[in-house]
Order: sequence, then structure tokens, then C-alpha cells
Amino acid sequence: MARSGGMLTDVHVRSVRFEFEPVGFRVPLKFGSGTVSEITYAVATVEVETGRGARATGRGAIFLSDLWAYPTQQHTHQERDAAMRAACGEVAAVFQGARGHPIDIVMERKDDYARIAREVTQQFSLRDPLPVLAVQVCASPVDAAIHDAFGNVNGIDSYAGYGAELWRNDLSRYLGAELKGLRPDAFLAPAFRPSLPVFHLVGGADKLRDGEVTADDPQDGLPVSLEEWIRRDGVFCLKVKLRGTDVEWDVARTGAVADVAAEALRARGVDRFYLSTDANELCPSPETVVEYLDKLKEKHPRAYDALLYVEQPTERDIACHRFDMRAVAARKPVLADEGITSVEGLRLARELGWSGVALKVCKGHTSALLYVALAGRWGMPYSVQDLTNPGMSLVHSAGFAARISPMMGVEANARQFLLDPEREMRGLHPGLFRVKDGKADLTTLRGTGLGYCWKLSDSGKES
Repeated sequence: MARSGGMLTDVHVRSVRFEFEPVGFRVPLKFGSGTVSEITYAVATVEVETGRGARATGRGAIFLSDLWAYPTQQHTHQERDAAMRAACGEVAAVFQGARGHPIDIVMERKDDYARIAREVTQQFSLRDPLPVLAVQVCASPVDAAIHDAFGNVNGIDSYAGYGAELWRNDLSRYLGAELKGLRPDAFLAPAFRPSLPVFHLVGGADKLRDGEVTADDPQDGLPVSLEEWIRRDGVFCLKVKLRGTDVEWDVARTGAVADVAAEALRARGVDRFYLSTDANELCPSPETVVEYLDKLKEKHPRAYDALLYVEQPTERDIACHRFDMRAVAARKPVLADEGITSVEGLRLARELGWSGVALKVCKGHTSALLYVALAGRWGMPYSVQDLTNPGMSLVHSAGFAARISPMMGVEANARQFLLDPEREMRGLHPGLFRVKDGKADLTTLRGTGLGYCWKLSDSGKES
């Protein structure tokens, strides 16, 4: 599509609408200091119009994962969830009427997130203030929906809209002079990769062996133990949730997961597997992480050799104690996750010795594009992590991973913990929702927008 003088491909956001659905988990997900058994699924729909008068809709979705985004013990799940739903309403008002390219639309409103956090905190008299990260989660479906609508209304794959032909600015506007003249397309693959390995989550309460399964566990036809998941799906990439405050338990747990993986995969004729670990910020210091890694190497060398990276082991506010992570990074790559909520945060992480960044579309599609560009410029590794994304949010996350170069694969754990609330997405992308030989088949991601491939768009055209 040729460049137009007034960028007639830019969009005017005519409406923003949220829908909420409570979703129960089939088995509890234990991570950090809590357990998730029920969560709200938020779906955003936006309608846009171009300078040519063309109209289309776009969609985005995410779990309002309050325990992850707002991990306070001062409020119940119901209170945290209500605050995040209210934040969604405030986000919708901020984006209503916006005009421009999706990257500019979102970045020009990022400062509103802190204001929304303050206003919701006051509205609900919250003892612990609502974090900006929680507002980013609430905004992420709208962010995605605008990018999706931009692709739909212009008849393109949204990722094809991130070059000079359709974006008048460049990355230096948000990332500084070192990205002058560059746009996101310089760091993206021109098409979706046909498949990616899937990281399977091993929660802190998950059962590893068949002998641990009891009659009290779900009888819904899906696996319960890690052994059974490996037999069924052939997963060979495993993300292990750790306690962070108990080095001996963490070492033993990682070793046990490695033992089960080695045995179960050997039965399938597979001799390699890969691990990542996530203590969800509970390690008190980098020294604790070094102790964990050194003991793991000594007691379970197979697990240590299989370990690809360590994810956000210490406090999420990386500016608080400004921990020097170089001793950890000298052993294994250490990726910042919750600690990165801005470009400035990523720059600080690099300064403090973090190896790379864990990307999540729940923090915003636009921000993820910028982080990929910076990481690519700096030669930093990155992963694509999950928020137990179901349905549309999983298609979005996997599609994003399929356009970049993450470490090994993409996390996709919703299939473990819930019966998907969006059956249409499962029908459209069966190879993503039913993992085979440890990989997701992404060949169904196509069409306009973010690759959801809805059978029929709101305009009546196939998309």
C-alpha cells in the first residue's frame, strides 16, 4: 500500500467496549505467594475509521490477573478484581476518540495509566495503591484491539503496518537517537513462523508423577501429572515455578522436574529437554539466586545444563535496591519480567546487569514492539511469557512470538488450567490449542489484523 500524504491509513477510534467473563480453573495455579482458582477474562472491541472513511472493528483480550499484577495481601481477590474492572472503564474513556497510527495512539496515552491508578485507588479507598502494572494489564486488550482494527481496516496483516510506508515517525521518537531511522519492521519477521516449541508450566502445587494423582483430581479427560502431559503433548520445554525463599526446596523441585522430564521424554525417543525457572520475585537477593544455581549445578547437573534462563527472581521494583545481577548472569541468563513496565525500566535493567527481558503482551502490544527493538539493538535475549492466556489472548501472544526471535519458544499454559472460554478460537487454530510433539502449529495464523482469522469480520468480509 503506497504512502499517502495525510496518512489516510491512520485510524480514528470511534468506540471502545469491554466485556467481562468470570472463568474458573480446572486445577489451581500456584505461583508466588498465592493460588489462582478463578479469574476475570476481559475482551475489548474497538471500532475505527480511516481518513478514507473505511470502518472496521478489532479485538483484544486478557485475563485480569490480579494476583500477578496487584499482589497485595491487603485486599481480597474480589476487591482487586473490582478495581481492575473499573480501571478498564477508565482506559476505554482514554482511548475513545483517539486518532493516529496505533503506536502513537498508545504511546501518547501511556502517562494516563498512572493517573488512572491513582483515581481508582481513591475511588475504592484501596489501602495498597493500584499499581501501574495492573492498569497496563487492563489497557492491553484495547492496545491489541486498536492494532487489530488497524490491520483489518487497511486490509493488511497488522505487522505489515510497522514500516515507513504506514508509520510517519520512527523509533527514535520513543527510544532515543540510537534508534533513529529505524522502525519495528526492522526487528520483525516478514511472516508468522509455522511452529514454535511450547513452554509447559509446572506450578508449585502441580503433581509430577502419575502415582500422585488421586480421585480428588479433575476427571475431565485432560492430564493432571507432568508425566501424563508429556505422554500426551510431548512437551520438552518446561517452566518451573519456585518458592524463592527456600533454596533447598527449589533445588529439589527443579531436579525432580528434570528427572520426570528425562524419563518421560526418553520413552518418546526424545533425549533433550529445556527448563526455565520463575520465583516470581520472591528471592530476597541475587546471592540467593547464585546459591540456588550453584547447588543445582552440584546436585542436579542435568537440570542445570537444561536450564535456559532464570526469570525475575528478585523484587519487581528493580530500582528499589538496585541489585547487581551480574553474578547471576555469569551463570545463566536472567530476564526481567514484572520489573519492566517502561522503556526507562528496560534501560535500568541493562545497567544493573540483567541479561534480557521477558515479554508479555499483557503489558501492551505497543510496548512489546518497543522492547523487541531495544533488545534487538542491544543484542539482549528475550522470551515470550504467558498470563495463562486463553482464546484470543493466546492467539495474539503466540502470533507475536512467531514474528520475533524468542529464546526457544512461547509459553502457552492455559490448556493446563482451564477449559477454554473461547471455543471459536480453538476451532480456528486447533494446532495452537492442541500441542503435538511439544510444538504449537501456527500455520492457521493469517489474514488481516493480528492473525485471529475470524471466519467473518464485522464488515461481512472474510478476515
